[in-house]
Amino acid sequence: MIRKLYLPLLMAVLVAFTACSKKMGPLSPDMFKVNPSPLEVKGGKVNATIDGTFPEKYFNKKAVVTVTPVLVFNGQEATSAPMTFQGEKVKGNNNTIAYKMGGKYTMPVSFNYVPAMRSSELFLEFKVKVKSKTYTLPRVKVADGVISTEQMSSAANANPAIGADKFQRIIKQYQRAEILFLIQQANLRNAQLNSPEMIALQDSMKAAVAAINKELVNLEISSYASPDGPWQLNDTLANTREKVTQKYMQRQMKKAKYDTEIEGKFTAEDWEGFKELMEKSDIQDKDLVLRVLAMYSDPAVRDEEIKKMSSTFGVIAKEILPKLRRSKLTATINLIGKSDEEIASLANSNPSALNVEELLYAATLINADRWAIYQKVADIYAQDFRGYNNLGMLEFEAGKLDKAEHYFKKAASIAPTAPEVQMNLGLIELVKGHNKKAEEYFGKAAGAEGLNEALGILYTQNGDYANAVRSFADAKSNNAAVAQILAKEYNKAKTTLSAIENPDATTYYLMAVVGARTNNESMVINNLKESIKMNSTFAKLAATDLEFAKFANNAEFVKLVK
Repeated sequence: MIRKLYLPLLMAVLVAFTACSKKMGPLSPDMFKVNPSPLEVKGGKVNATIDGTFPEKYFNKKAVVTVTPVLVFNGQEATSAPMTFQGEKVKGNNNTIAYKMGGKYTMPVSFNYVPAMRSSELFLEFKVKVKSKTYTLPRVKVADGVISTEQMSSAANANPAIGADKFQRIIKQYQRAEILFLIQQANLRNAQLNSPEMIALQDSMKAAVAAINKELVNLEISSYASPDGPWQLNDTLANTREKVTQKYMQRQMKKAKYDTEIEGKFTAEDWEGFKELMEKSDIQDKDLVLRVLAMYSDPAVRDEEIKKMSSTFGVIAKEILPKLRRSKLTATINLIGKSDEEIASLANSNPSALNVEELLYAATLINADRWAIYQKVADIYAQDFRGYNNLGMLEFEAGKLDKAEHYFKKAASIAPTAPEVQMNLGLIELVKGHNKKAEEYFGKAAGAEGLNEALGILYTQNGDYANAVRSFADAKSNNAAVAQILAKEYNKAKTTLSAIENPDATTYYLMAVVGARTNNESMVINNLKESIKMNSTFAKLAATDLEFAKFANNAEFVKLVK
């Protein structure tokens, strides 16, 4: 009886021992799912999640298994953080996998991207330890390659901020004078006609007519009555004051033998002028008077309410109202600057004869030697940051980043808070890959032209595609299209690329990517042809670009990229 019981018990122990001590076999790729697959660059990193399964009756109860993601590329390897699992009979703090039921797990994967990773394979490596014995299971391939479209966003192709000129060919100037009238009168008094203001007005008008670089545009006469008294009387007074002032000026211009258009108008009761003078005064109870103006819109009611303040109205009648019985005269004179031809000629022959705005403007003229002109700005107007900033801009556009940085730092030493300089220094840092430093500079560059585009590139390279698209707004550039593609706004990307004024090889390549992502074969082939025609290196790029994985067996595609 004892013997009969012993044999089945022995068999059970042997089965259990075998289950606990047998060597774990290789795992199938079907047991793993990677998201995304293929892998993608986002924010300069290759991040993914792997959902894995240990099958039923597989995991040794005494085993400790370390799973390590390994990205293999170009003869190199990069590893991501491992995860460790343990069998049911292991004492430890790792995730426990049951022998009988198996188990599922999710592990994050992250690699710092380098360009060689475009052609790569993602494996899982399994190291098993059972008591004192260790062995390695065959690696399992779980994903192919890395889509690196994000890397086509390039700060080196951004537009630096120019230190723009403030040149105005025509500058409007205004010469003003006032003629004051006595209460309820419209006659012109000699003291008023010969005031320094009136003499200066007429002298300026004469000089403008005589000068080659000036133009007398017109003379505006605005006449008023003070708001006290009956409206009808004030309307007649203001009208008469405008007429007598206009006739007087017409006679003066006829004597001086010049003419200009006179625009006359009148206002019966000058409540606006009254309010302005009251606000500037220190009259007692002025706040009460201003409240009356705010409360009542009817002129008669206003007049009545203010007159009720007998002591205050006496001061108003003496200090405020006489200044409102007037004609205001304003001569508009255009100061006309040098012509483009004059500026271009002087920029070459005698740049010192131009002011800094004219010299900076010269660089915007057709056929201008921008480098030479900005160098002259830096030499002649050494305390103006724009000369150095704009030299840096030209060096940046030429791809000479070290020289560009030198000039931008020179500009910063003159104007450390200039938004254009801050933005340009940010672009330098962005090209270097120093995104945090670039962000600091951009934060001080509010108002700089092109800042939104620079921020769009920064957001793209940080993997923040939604903000990148918002920053680019309606910009028509390759960089804007990259952000739109990555944000999966394919119609918008197509519109952007189609609107680029001077498309290059990158423009057509990105259009092919849009075609690939929208399953448009002709769009892929036609645009790749144009891209490769302009720059043959794009054939090699396309051959290994997983954006075109669906077309790997397409005869036309293969012919293009081989």
